[in-house]
Amino acid sequence: MKVISVSELKQRIDAGEKLNLIDVREPAEYAEFNIGGKLLPLGKIMGMETDDIDSLKNEELVLCCRSGNRSMQACMMLEQAGFTNVVNVAGGLMAWQQMP
Repeated sequence: MKVISVSELKQRIDAGEKLNLIDVREPAEYAEFNIGGKLLPLGKIMGMETDDIDSLKNEELVLCCRSGNRSMQACMMLEQAGFTNVVNVAGGLMAWQQMP
């Protein structure tokens, strides 16, 4: 699993890079604040309900959550399921909101 900082992620988004950004928080958290990622809650990943992203097994997937813990768990599970390029957003969306 690779790790990306929120500032690196923001630079890539600002540059217009096409990212496969996956938000593993719950729907209520996502509705409150998100940075445009696809919502796929950790519970679904734990249940291997990954049909929405199965076609991306060999593409980079950037996973985020509130603090970086759930997305780290999701990265580990996806790696075990055969995803080859998963990236965890260090510090999660809390770090994103604290960026200057």
